[in-house]
Amino acid sequence: VGFAFDNSFVRDLDGLYEAWAATTASAPELVVVNEDLARELGVDPDALRSPAGVDVLVGNALPDGAAPVAQAYAGHQFGSYSPRLGDGRALLLGEVVGADGTRHDLHLKGSGRTPFARGGDGLAVLGPMLREFLMCEAMHALRIPTTRGLAVVATGDSVVRETLQPGAVFVRVASSHLRVGTFQYASLLDDPSVLPRLVDYAIARHAPAAARAEIPALDFLEQVVDAQASLVARWMLVGFIHGVMNTDNVTISGETIDYGPCAFMDAYDPATVFSSIDHGGRYAFGNQPQITLWNL
Repeated sequence: VGFAFDNSFVRDLDGLYEAWAATTASAPELVVVNEDLARELGVDPDALRSPAGVDVLVGNALPDGAAPVAQAYAGHQFGSYSPRLGDGRALLLGEVVGADGTRHDLHLKGSGRTPFARGGDGLAVLGPMLREFLMCEAMHALRIPTTRGLAVVATGDSVVRETLQPGAVFVRVASSHLRVGTFQYASLLDDPSVLPRLVDYAIARHAPAAARAEIPALDFLEQVVDAQASLVARWMLVGFIHGVMNTDNVTISGETIDYGPCAFMDAYDPATVFSSIDHGGRYAFGNQPQITLWNL
């Protein structure tokens, strides 16, 4: 299909993933492809529309150089710590190195159960995946740092929710999927080498200047704080409510990720909540700056 894959995460961070393969989709059909983003990744959009391209986007075929893994991470969910979350319904195919040398994760969401799935079926339905695609591209157009949507592919399979719904896979692009929860997970592993390797990897990928600082890890943390502060300030300016600011939904890169029960506020009210389970208003619009500080 033309992706130039590399797999630095897999090479450098053994202990933070499980090698895995996507569930086969019975009758994949491309619903939408982001032509501009495809070209940024050095791929011909028409190649992605071909049967071979669609098979790659849905996880039915493995492109040359890809090394699919489910990533491990922990997280505070509504303030309660969960030591093992991870990609329960997603796979990192690998990193695509663009024409300008920039590294991007290529990630499949809704690609089936993984070792981190717990009780879930590992699948996703078409409506929410289209919504995430639209939200990613709307935020990008607003010049707010965000993960991006490359494609949505209908699987041809039904997914059981309240009713039977059409299944789909969302193809997400990010500068990385390293999260606050990745560091939480690494910090509690029996292998003490993982956390220093993760810190070094994150610095090299997202804050190379920190490597020259007197205390690289501290300088890196300060850059992450700056990136998140800038991100949430932009959210506040446009009335964006993320809805679920758990630590596993906070990227080290400062990109918005995981558009679940998110919304743009219609009328200003700092108490506005957009998650049906956020009964206490922990992630209300007006709380987002303080919650970001708590997460960091």
